[in-house]
Amino acid sequence: MFTRILIANRGEIACRIAATARRLGIGTVAVYSDADARSRHVAACDQAFRLGPAPARESYLRGDEIIRIALASGAQAIHPGYGFLSENEEFAQAVADAGLVFIGPPASAIAAMGSKSAAKALMEQAGVPLVPGYHGSNQSPAFLRAQADAIGYPVLIKASAGGGGKGMRIVRASEEFEASLASCQREAKNAFGDDAVLVERYVTRPRHIEIQVFGDSHGNCVSLFERDCSVQRRHQKVIEEAPAPGMSPERRRAMGEAAVAAARAVGYVGAGTVEFIADPDGRFFFMEMNTRLQVEHPVTEMITGLDLVEWQLKVAAGQPLPAQADALRIDGHAIEVRVYAENPDKGFLPSTGQLRHLRTPPATAFSREAEGATAPVRIDSGVREGDAISPFYDPMIAKLITWAPDREGAIARMDAALARFEVVGLHTNIAFLRRLMRCASFAGADLDTGLIERERAALMPGARKPSAHELALAAGLVLARERDEAAAAADAADPWQQRDGWRLGGRQEREMHFAAGADTHTVRVAYARGGHTVFAGDEAVCLADLRWDAAARRLSGLAGSEAFDCGAVADGEMLHLFTAQGQVSLAWRPALASSGDDVDAVGGLVAPMPGKVVAVLVAAGATVSRGQPLMVMEAMKMEHTIAAPADGVVEELLHQAGDQVAEGAPLIAMKAG
Repeated sequence: MFTRILIANRGEIACRIAATARRLGIGTVAVYSDADARSRHVAACDQAFRLGPAPARESYLRGDEIIRIALASGAQAIHPGYGFLSENEEFAQAVADAGLVFIGPPASAIAAMGSKSAAKALMEQAGVPLVPGYHGSNQSPAFLRAQADAIGYPVLIKASAGGGGKGMRIVRASEEFEASLASCQREAKNAFGDDAVLVERYVTRPRHIEIQVFGDSHGNCVSLFERDCSVQRRHQKVIEEAPAPGMSPERRRAMGEAAVAAARAVGYVGAGTVEFIADPDGRFFFMEMNTRLQVEHPVTEMITGLDLVEWQLKVAAGQPLPAQADALRIDGHAIEVRVYAENPDKGFLPSTGQLRHLRTPPATAFSREAEGATAPVRIDSGVREGDAISPFYDPMIAKLITWAPDREGAIARMDAALARFEVVGLHTNIAFLRRLMRCASFAGADLDTGLIERERAALMPGARKPSAHELALAAGLVLARERDEAAAAADAADPWQQRDGWRLGGRQEREMHFAAGADTHTVRVAYARGGHTVFAGDEAVCLADLRWDAAARRLSGLAGSEAFDCGAVADGEMLHLFTAQGQVSLAWRPALASSGDDVDAVGGLVAPMPGKVVAVLVAAGATVSRGQPLMVMEAMKMEHTIAAPADGVVEELLHQAGDQVAEGAPLIAMKAG
């Protein structure tokens, strides 16, 4: 076994690898960019070395510098994690050439599966079923369009070197093909350095089912069962679960055998995932093979009781697989969600900023023997409170995983765990994930990759108005803070400084004003002996025994006859409450000021997130119509099209291709046409 390894990655996967290595008595070396100098993964390792500036191309993609650091630090092996250089055959070969061990498959296997086109040709020879399509080298737009026309619409354009949903477009009509192709190629070039694509039939209502495979250098290869990753947005996974709902033993065996055949065809060693598209009638087709550990590997670990990172380390050290197929079994059901810094109400645009408050549900050590006493909950995260989510890397805050004896129990536990996941400082998808858990289609296992779009009305209901109960709690937080501040003051004993509402000849009443988005909510607070009554609209809520724990950021007391204890964060004028119904954020306005109607001077054409302008599609003076694409921005390696909000004339282009812009920066000046 190794004595020291270098982890050529960041975030939660680097933390996870470091934890497993420590348990096995293996020393760890971290590498970091300037953006990650004080990150969690750096603190988790025994040594840490700077790679370079924040952009990945100047840091985490510098294979030569990573190898130099590994040799200088005395590491014997390099674990690439996932993303960055994990599927780069040149890096894997360079690691081997330097006399180090690449903890992953041989470079030849990565090369064979790295090109989706070449991989599909290889799978066809191995007898693995394929979706009809064109996987060749002719990349002429006219030729590819002709191939798409012959296949029949809808078709899927997919980056040949891609993954993670990047460089992928669904095209539903021939006249849309070339514009979609150009966008796909730009995104692929930026993300993978290669704009080659393939075109294949788009299977309607497909399920995305993947098989975890593991091979060793002794010729052994096994399937560790399947994961269902059908719930996606923008071709990126949102929920993963194992085992796949509705999977028959016969289909599991067939898919497992096909996955193992795919791995054996390239002499695979280590952890890999063979991904399939399955149609409603039960047929399945090879999509791609990810020659690395996957983000969603924890659900496989939860149902098998295995540590896949430990398996990786042992196999890379030349040991045989720790278990053979006849010893593997499925126990229970596991679900994973990716808690992202993003705004589902704005098309899942990434959100950047500081994690000003972060509280996660209590994680429990996974033990089936403890079932009944504890609820198995696992959190894999690479960030801490106070860290920043930057525009340079994937905006994932954490992976949240729950296990139960059955799927219904795992869903219920996930919903309960999400209710205790608190974030302040940026937008998250937590409320959206809770709606998914409660969605009838998901709960009923009516799964396919179009579920989110199909259930958009239920999953994207728009901004939620605060309830009378939540407004009362916000008022209670203000009152509790005022009381505690008065008690801590130097003149706390002065009766004129008391905040108990006493008045000569009566009790105090006051109004409080809270803003949620564009709406203002006014409540009336009546002070009474031992408590307060808050009038919100037609409802009255009696508050008593208010207790504010500023350190723990908790507010507790009685609301009517019901006891409550909720997360409560006061961040400047913003009050954030975390109740069983979800998060509500309100701006407390001690003196309500009328600001009038805000007018966007540039017609709403501002940057929806920090990023880079990659294409300008119009010229100054052009007459445009509502919905017409005007500019393309890129953030987190994903493209976002800026469209005209109304008919009009472009007065001025405020940015050009290549410009970096901040969130909210004006992009284009328009006037009514």
